[in-house]
Amino acid sequence: MIIKLSEKDYKDKVMACWIGKNIGGTMGGPYEQRREILNVTGFSTPKGEPLPNDDLDLQLCWLFALETLGPRGVNAESLGEFWLSYIPPHWNEYGVCKANMKMGIPSQVAGDFKNKWLNSNGAFIRSEVWACVCPALPQLAVKYALSDGCVDHGAGEGTIAEAFVAALQSSAFVLSLNESIDVALKCIPENSRMAQSIRLVRECYKSGKTWVEARNAVLEQNKDIGDGWFEAPSNVAYAVIGMLYGEGDFKKSMLTAINCGDDTDCTAATVGATFGILHGTEKIPKDWSEYVGDKIVTISLAQGNSGAHMPKTLQDLTRRVVEAGKAVLYTHNAFFWTGKRQNHFVHICDETDIPSGVYDFLNQKAVMIRKGLDLKPYTYSVKTHLFKLTATLSSVNIKENEEVAIDVDIIQNPAYDSAHYSLKFRWWLPEGFTVEGNKSSYVGSLGDYKYGTSVVETFKIKTTKTEAVNRLVLEVSTPDRPTMTYLPITLLG
Repeated sequence: MIIKLSEKDYKDKVMACWIGKNIGGTMGGPYEQRREILNVTGFSTPKGEPLPNDDLDLQLCWLFALETLGPRGVNAESLGEFWLSYIPPHWNEYGVCKANMKMGIPSQVAGDFKNKWLNSNGAFIRSEVWACVCPALPQLAVKYALSDGCVDHGAGEGTIAEAFVAALQSSAFVLSLNESIDVALKCIPENSRMAQSIRLVRECYKSGKTWVEARNAVLEQNKDIGDGWFEAPSNVAYAVIGMLYGEGDFKKSMLTAINCGDDTDCTAATVGATFGILHGTEKIPKDWSEYVGDKIVTISLAQGNSGAHMPKTLQDLTRRVVEAGKAVLYTHNAFFWTGKRQNHFVHICDETDIPSGVYDFLNQKAVMIRKGLDLKPYTYSVKTHLFKLTATLSSVNIKENEEVAIDVDIIQNPAYDSAHYSLKFRWWLPEGFTVEGNKSSYVGSLGDYKYGTSVVETFKIKTTKTEAVNRLVLEVSTPDRPTMTYLPITLLG
C-alpha cells in the first residue's frame, strides 16, 4: 500500500500540532494538580507569553537526538545519554531514571527500579515528535515511543500510554479521530489499564453520558493507581474525553479536557496537538493561536552549548521536524515484516492520496504491533550484526550468598538465517562472583527468512562479596566469525 502526503499538507499538520501543543500547555498550566472539576473558560496568562512546559521542552531534545544520531541511532540507550547530558530537572520519574542510570542500570530498565511513578504522565506528553516523524506509520511511532517511555517509566502504564498516544497521533495524519483511536487501542495490551480507560470513555460517550459522568467513571476506575491522580490512564482518557465531547470544535475540546482537572497542562497539550494533526491550522482559532504566538519558552533543558541547537520558534520546530520526518521515512520505510514481506510506503510528495483501505490496513499493522509488545520489568536488549541478546533479570539487587537468575534470549539476525552457529559464553565477573550455566550453545536455521532463530539460556549469578554497584559482562562469540556481542549487567549490592 502506498500513502501519499503532500509536503504542504504534512507541514501544515505538523505546524498545527505544535501550535495546539503550545496553546494547551499555556492554557492548562495554571491549573495543574487541581483535582476537582474546573470551570476554565480561556487564558489566564498574558498575551504573547506562552508558558514553559516540559511537555514540549523534552521533545526539542529528542529532535536534537534525531538530527545528531540519525533515525537508527535513536533508542533507549542513546536517549538515556541525552537525559543525563541535556535535561536538568530531577523531579519524580525524571529523577528516578537519571539516578538509576548514574548507578549503571541500563537505560532500557532505568524506569523499573524503585520507581513509584511507573504509571504517571511523564512519557505520553513526549509522543508528538515520534508521531510527526512517522506519519501514517503507527508501528514505527510506537517503536520510538517505547524506546523513549521505558527510560523513565519502565514496563509501567506510563510507557503504554506513550505508545497509545503516539499511535493515535501518527494515524491521525490519514484517519479520523475514532479510526485513529481504534488503531491506537489495537497497538497496546488489551488488559492494560490504559486500554480499559479509553474503552470506558467511548462507552460513556456512546451511551449518552455527559463528559462529567465520563470523567467521574474514569476517576473511579483508576482510584487504585497513582493515589487516584497524576497517572497516565486517567489523564490520557481525559484528553480523549475532550476530543470526543468537543465534537470537532477546538475550543470546546480544549476546555472540556482542562475542566476534567488533574494534570491539566498535559491533557490540554495532548488535545491541542492531536486536534492539530487531525484538522490542520485552518481549524485552530486564530484568536487563540495569536494569543500564544510563535515563541517557544523552555524550562527543562540545559542552557549550555545544547541551547544553541534547540528551536526557538514553532516555525523553526516545524521545519526541522518535517526534515527529520523525511529522513526517518527514507531510512525506515522500505518495507516492514507483516507475516510475509509486504511493502508499506509513505511518500512526501506534491499531492495527497490516501487509499480507501488505509484504515483496515493500519488496523492489521496495529494487531501485529500488540502481538510483539511484551513489556517485562528488568528486560533489555543489545544488538550486533549477528545477534540480538535480550536479558531478563529476576532482580537488579544481589545480596551475599543469594542468587539472581538471568534469562538470555539469543535471536539470530534474519539476514544471516541460513547460517548455523555454535555459541560460546564467557562471563567477566567482579571479585567474589560466580555463575552457573552453559558455557556453549547452538543456534541453527529453520529455513524461514522472516524469523531469526533463537535459543534461551539461563544463568544464575551468586556472590560472596558485593560492592554498591557491581558490573558484569556476558561475552557471546562464534567460531569463524569476528563479531562478538557483549551484554552488560549491573547488579546493586
